[in-house]
Amino acid sequence: QVQLVESGGGLVQAGESLRLSCAASGRTISRYIMAWFRQAAGKDRELVAAMTWNGIRRYNADLEKGRFTISNNVAQNTVSLQIDSLKPEDTAVYYCAAASRASDYASGYEYWGQGTQVTVSS
Repeated sequence: QVQLVESGGGLVQAGESLRLSCAASGRTISRYIMAWFRQAAGKDRELVAAMTWNGIRRYNADLEKGRFTISNNVAQNTVSLQIDSLKPEDTAVYYCAAASRASDYASGYEYWGQGTQVTVSS
């Protein structure tokens, strides 16, 4: 049983930065791989980044390198996604997810938050 709650989305201007947060809870949460996905209107849900609680990170190679940073705070049970130099194409609902086994695809994740909307104006 895992519960995930995202926060930090909003309306921002292109070029600005935003930090999203995911509060995770549940027994054995530390055994799960955590990830951030995003889904733009009319598009498939895509992986942004994933990490283990002990700090192993994986980024979607199809996305611009360097603009996305995933991190965690073990004491607070949170996983964050820092997005720098925001672009209009970053506009999407961003989801926090947890999986018991590694996967690059949304279908591999068992638990999901409700999502937080990020809208980037040009």
